Amino acid sequence: MKQTVPATWLVYCRQGFERDALAELEHYAAQHDVYVQGDTDAGWASVTRTDGQTVNTLQRAVSFTRLVFARQSLVALPALRLAREDRLGAIVRQVNEAGWNFEDIWHETPDTNEGKALARLAKALTRPLQSTLKKQGALRRKAGGRRLHLLWLAGDQVQLGMSFPGNRSELVGGIRRLRFPSRAPSRSTLKLEEAWHEFVPRDEWDERLADGMQAADLGAAPGGWTWQLVQRGMHVYAIDNGPMDRALMATGQVDHLAEDGFVWEPPGRLDWLVCDIVDKPSRVLAMMERWLVKRWCREAIFNLKLPMKQRWEEVQRGLRALEQALDEAGIDATVACRHLYHDREEVTVHVRLLDQGR
Repeated sequence: MKQTVPATWLVYCRQGFERDALAELEHYAAQHDVYVQGDTDAGWASVTRTDGQTVNTLQRAVSFTRLVFARQSLVALPALRLAREDRLGAIVRQVNEAGWNFEDIWHETPDTNEGKALARLAKALTRPLQSTLKKQGALRRKAGGRRLHLLWLAGDQVQLGMSFPGNRSELVGGIRRLRFPSRAPSRSTLKLEEAWHEFVPRDEWDERLADGMQAADLGAAPGGWTWQLVQRGMHVYAIDNGPMDRALMATGQVDHLAEDGFVWEPPGRLDWLVCDIVDKPSRVLAMMERWLVKRWCREAIFNLKLPMKQRWEEVQRGLRALEQALDEAGIDATVACRHLYHDREEVTVHVRLLDQGR
């Protein structure tokens, strides 16, 4: 039997950001001296080694948490064209040729209207495929936590990928779907909630998002992000010249200051700073740098509005400059960035100062 090699690094992304996801993959491939050929289509991007060798080492070397625009990170086999009268046959053969075994199978589609229309087909094939692969020993109980992903590109086209624990999203399609709380003042509230899920481990919420903490929300009106802070029991300085939601102000946990978020300074060190101001990324980053270098907060979550072109390159330049400024100030911190599901033309950045006692 011929051996099919997983030579492709495949990631999912938001539609419209395929070039940015591809730019990331190509950057890391070049960084590791791996020659690749890129490809994109609606909702995904990939690079394939030109030498036909496995891409596992490259994919493993780049932690999923370092990727900005990727929702999922997979090593993948060549896309398959399926006969409509026997869709399972080609899938099973490719799994056998790759020598893959795994503990779970996920059927996924690109996050597009066309992709969603394929969900019914994928559902119909789920049980027959599971049964066949169990009989052949590919789907088993103990397989190192590996997961088989079937990315359905069309009714007769699918691409098989493998994900590995600790270097992937644990969400179907890499998407965290949250329910909008009806009492929140705006839908932007979901951005902060998703950011907490992304950047703060759930078992640390009671410690790092604790009742009685103090926070600032720059550009707060009408209060979507402030609402999340208040729900965690925090006292919030809401900085914005615009009006705040009346019900939120009635909680007694919010001080609304009609001031410019770019120049306001806190009365003392705060636990959290959050910011969703619409402005140039360079200006927002300069403000964040001032807050963090002066240690005015312990953790920060803020959004950067993206330019129309070279979005990944612009984000990387800004983050490198911020990390360099923190390093020069002798501040030990972690910096992470992600294009979240509830983000649109922006990315969300999280910074945590590790020298908490100073």
